[in-house]
Amino acid sequence: MAFHVEGLVAIVVFYLAILAVGIWAAWKTKNTGSEGDRSEAIIVGGRDIGLLVGGFTMTATWVGGGYINGTAEAVYVPGYGLAWAQAPIGYSLSLILGGLFFAKPMRSKGYVTMLDPFQQIYGKRMGGLLFIPALMGEMFWAAAIFSALGATISVIIDINVNISVIISALIATMYTLVGGLYSVAYTDVVQLFCIFLGLWISVPFAMSHPAVTDIGLTAVHPVHQAPWLGSVNSLDIYTWLDNFLLLTLGGIPWQAYFQRVLSSSSATYAQVLSFLAAFGCFVMALPAVLIGAIGASTAWNETAYGFPDPITKKEADMILPIVLQYLCPVYISFFGLGAVSAAVMSSADSSILSASSMFARNIYQLSFRQNASDREIVWVMRITVFLFGAAATAMALLASSVYGLWYLSSDLVYIIIFPQLLCVLFIKGTNTYGAIAGYLFGLVLRITGGEPYLYLQPLIYYPGCYPDENNIYTQRFPFKTLAMLTSFFTNIIVSYLAKYLFESGTLPPKLDFLDAVVARYSREHMDKATLVKSDNIVLNELAPVNPRHSLTLSSTFINKEAFNYVDSSPELSNTEDN
Repeated sequence: MAFHVEGLVAIVVFYLAILAVGIWAAWKTKNTGSEGDRSEAIIVGGRDIGLLVGGFTMTATWVGGGYINGTAEAVYVPGYGLAWAQAPIGYSLSLILGGLFFAKPMRSKGYVTMLDPFQQIYGKRMGGLLFIPALMGEMFWAAAIFSALGATISVIIDINVNISVIISALIATMYTLVGGLYSVAYTDVVQLFCIFLGLWISVPFAMSHPAVTDIGLTAVHPVHQAPWLGSVNSLDIYTWLDNFLLLTLGGIPWQAYFQRVLSSSSATYAQVLSFLAAFGCFVMALPAVLIGAIGASTAWNETAYGFPDPITKKEADMILPIVLQYLCPVYISFFGLGAVSAAVMSSADSSILSASSMFARNIYQLSFRQNASDREIVWVMRITVFLFGAAATAMALLASSVYGLWYLSSDLVYIIIFPQLLCVLFIKGTNTYGAIAGYLFGLVLRITGGEPYLYLQPLIYYPGCYPDENNIYTQRFPFKTLAMLTSFFTNIIVSYLAKYLFESGTLPPKLDFLDAVVARYSREHMDKATLVKSDNIVLNELAPVNPRHSLTLSSTFINKEAFNYVDSSPELSNTEDN
């Protein structure tokens, strides 16, 4: 393949434009936040992100390179087809559920990161444990999409994969480093526009290529391969449901999502943003679905791609850039490449910022340096943005199975963090003992279920288990959802059991080594002064009290908006009266 100077120039111009927008956004908002609030302004944008920018940035966070390329691949691959392209519906439902049930309580209580409620109720150690799967998910996701971008660029303009990955990562890291959420949000507006325009411009040209059969015919009739609508056979129905629930429910507990929720100017705005993003995710998947259908409707031996087809060459995961390269005019394929680049960067910058935000606030500040100055936290965030960006780039260049690592880490987000989030927001009385037990049970059940992408054999063989072409056993049973439900119910059962044993006197108070049940102040609890503004603290709240732990810490986050979401249960009222 010849080196395309025009393509390289187009990519350079696009990247410089994105970098310029990111730096402009950082300059425009450099004075946002008071003297002691700069770190919070970087994390949640001063809580003044409007509907337009907020809707774009939340949509762009999900509409990434994996979303676009993966949807096209699923539609294209014979035996799968549109029936297995679950991401558009799954992520859209995830955003709707997030808006209906999670956005309001999180935003109303004035949290800064997704991990805040865990540390408020379960303590800083549990927050640290939950940081691990959250960090893995963000890092492996960024690495996976950097890897996809490098391969995409190399297909169309024939430059070294490593160079394209490094340059893309440097630009995304640079404007995130300078401007935080503001730069990420404003560049997302430009990137989402590029994705929409670039892919929709490419579709009619690809569809009108002489080698492409009418996609309406190939949707239901086998022409060049099986119909691209696809189907789900009876043996795979439970696998399909397991994956769909993972996308729908496991798509909620991500810092990248809650960062947008918590940056909204009000709880109502946070809900509206979620609904707008759900619509945006669905609409943005349509051109990717059409490109996958076009790939399945093409006689590839009649194109410059030649024989055999991408399936035989094991290049199905690259079907989107292949369609852009061989079925579109040169200048159109470069527009499409810009769209894919935009999709990757719009997700990668969000993941890097999310990881650094959680580390700086929940690990560095609240766990180790509670008296750290705001300037110190800002510098910790900047350093970790660079480090996490470099780590994601290194994994994209060196790891042979980045996608396998991401699949496993996203499973852990679904199995561990989602049930914990349900408990901490909606189940009264859960405590650190239950949280740790649920964490461990979920982790063990997931790891023992195996992972074909990492060539990890299962230790538990559920019904329907079968060996694949590499002799790695694959589960048909929905064991991921089973692990999630086990983690959820284990948390509740162990929490109430520990509560009963300590409050009934069966176990002496000295055995409550986590101070999770016995009502006494512990160093495990965060100093209130690190969680709220000093002018919001009422003196009588600092007086010694002796209520249950699970209710005591509800006063930790005393933000004015929290009073709009106060629980009025009799148990809480009686505690406050005391």
